[in-house]
Amino acid sequence: MAFDLKRVLKVMLFASNGPLSVKDIQTAVSRFHEQATVLPLTGESETPAAPEQGAITPAEPEEPVLPAAVEDDEFYRDVPSLITTAQIRECMDAISLELQAADSEILLIEGHSGWRLVTHPRFARWVRLLRNEPPPVKLSPSSLETMAVIAYRQPVTRAEIEQIRGVSAEAGLTKLLERDLVYIVGRADLPGRPIQYGTTDAFLEFVGIKSLDELPASDVLSPRQIDAWLQTSSNPRAAGDADMGLDETEEQQMSLEPTAAPETPAS
Repeated sequence: MAFDLKRVLKVMLFASNGPLSVKDIQTAVSRFHEQATVLPLTGESETPAAPEQGAITPAEPEEPVLPAAVEDDEFYRDVPSLITTAQIRECMDAISLELQAADSEILLIEGHSGWRLVTHPRFARWVRLLRNEPPPVKLSPSSLETMAVIAYRQPVTRAEIEQIRGVSAEAGLTKLLERDLVYIVGRADLPGRPIQYGTTDAFLEFVGIKSLDELPASDVLSPRQIDAWLQTSSNPRAAGDADMGLDETEEQQMSLEPTAAPETPAS
């Protein structure tokens, strides 16, 4: 039987302590070939030289029990020297489809740092009972709005968040920091050096995406439009006729002052 990448990946997924990345898989394959080159050749042995008379013969250490030669095991035959990302992704997709078709209690998902096996959401309560964990607490609409602003605007300061939302962001930020969904990126190059916030890897898992590039497009929260909005809100101007819906092309506009009566021509 030739090397079966899909079966090997299933074992790696089961044995992995965390997400399994392409690099992890390729590193394991490289280690296999490195170890295969240092294994002793089958059938070859050296005859040790006889000790000299009077010499103290040291106690022979116990020889380690070596596993069977990898060439004799069907799972280690014809292992390619390089497994491409496309091959790994194709096998992972096949494993995921198999689990879904079988209506399995286990699912295979891909995150920002690799693939991992997870329990189906419909069995989440049994997992919580096993671990004696409380039900998850949902985020409030306020926290969700704050998280959305940070995700699209990051790095962003608390003052910018409050200007965009129009309300205090302290409670929402505190909750997001406690849930490890946002973190302190650094300080802005502004007076007072305010703290800047950004999203964490846990945020990517929370929303089910692999990178921030997969966030839905948003014209409302695009950085350029937010910059223009913040600048306008910081330096308000007086409302003109165009802002009030009046036509600026007309020569005469409505006025609260009474107009003079037209003069009567002399007879």
